Amino acid sequence: MTTVVHPGDSLSGRQRLAYILILGALTALGPFTIDTYLPALPTLEKEFDVSTAAIQLTLTATTIGFGVGQLLVGPWSDKVGRRLPLILATIVHILSCLAAAVAPNVELLGVARAFQGIGAAAGGVVAMAMVRDLFGGRPLVRMLSRLALVNGLAPVLAPVLGSQLLLIMPWRGIFIVLACYGLFVVICVSLWIVETLPKARRVDAGHATVGQRYKSVLSDRVFVGIAIVGAMNFTGLFSYLSSSSFVFQDLYDFDAQQYGLLFAVNSIGIIIGVQSAARLTKYFGPQWILVVSTIVMFVSAVAIVVLDQAHAGLWGVVVPLWFFIAACGFGFPCVQVIALNGHGHEAGTAASLLGAVNFGLAGIISPVVGLLGVASAAPMGFVMAICSAISIAALWLIVRPRTVPELAH
Repeated sequence: MTTVVHPGDSLSGRQRLAYILILGALTALGPFTIDTYLPALPTLEKEFDVSTAAIQLTLTATTIGFGVGQLLVGPWSDKVGRRLPLILATIVHILSCLAAAVAPNVELLGVARAFQGIGAAAGGVVAMAMVRDLFGGRPLVRMLSRLALVNGLAPVLAPVLGSQLLLIMPWRGIFIVLACYGLFVVICVSLWIVETLPKARRVDAGHATVGQRYKSVLSDRVFVGIAIVGAMNFTGLFSYLSSSSFVFQDLYDFDAQQYGLLFAVNSIGIIIGVQSAARLTKYFGPQWILVVSTIVMFVSAVAIVVLDQAHAGLWGVVVPLWFFIAACGFGFPCVQVIALNGHGHEAGTAASLLGAVNFGLAGIISPVVGLLGVASAAPMGFVMAICSAISIAALWLIVRPRTVPELAH
């Protein structure tokens, strides 16, 4: 007989699979929105006759919009429930995709991309909050690892999809496809996702107002530290995502399809990392997995800089890059479970802060690579190394691994 400690414990295997698939599709909406057009960035640069940095700002606009959107949607979902914010925000995403598809210049494209980010924000933050509504302890790790797999794979698979779409349509068609994906998500949520936050739980004592929820989350040292760790890991990955199209297509003469293939190979690292981390939590606390993964990220990033400057060629970049991305995969579910496990009363607020810090810092820091130049892979590796070093410092000085509570079974 199974003891029901959390609502999700009573779900059948088929019901859990349905939640994983639909919530996974929700989680992927943001990364697909941000990254599917990456292979088209050099084309946009030529068509709009603007600088690389100007084109990268459209990416920055999306990530900042995504961060702002999460700050709005997360607390809102704690107050009114999960379904309404999810549906309304995704409708904003659909309309913004259509606006991006007809944008006549880079300025209006940037505005449309910002609203795309705001609209797509609901998917990731509400999906994570729904999982926390339903599960806790080690079952939470298992469910978050499934979402983390989607969340980790989506940024590296999105450019693969984008490169294939460019074979059959102009870059504007990518945004039409994203609008259709958003519509698909709205239909799935409307038909199959039930409300996971009962009205009684929206007014829990000490957690009823937005201020109380933010106070509970931000006064938690472990949460603050792990949010910094997660944000720096993600920013390091995003620095690669925002500059790789120029590094590999301009510097190493990859075409859009070869560039997409590179992302497909890197996605294997994400899969290995996320799934291995979920299994390793049976034997080690997630904070100790992060201790190792952040060090691997730092060493890999430094290797990119050193080997690039030693003129080691393409393999001197792609091999350490693969290990960097795999290490990111190990870290994704660990960051999420440490951040959310102690905040069941304000899961939406906690998830929104986690995501907002991720995408806000990524949007601000990743264009630094463009400003440093893409004449070599060294600037990309340098920014990735700095992000990893900050992540290591936050883990040891703020989170302090020995103080993180053990997960319940």
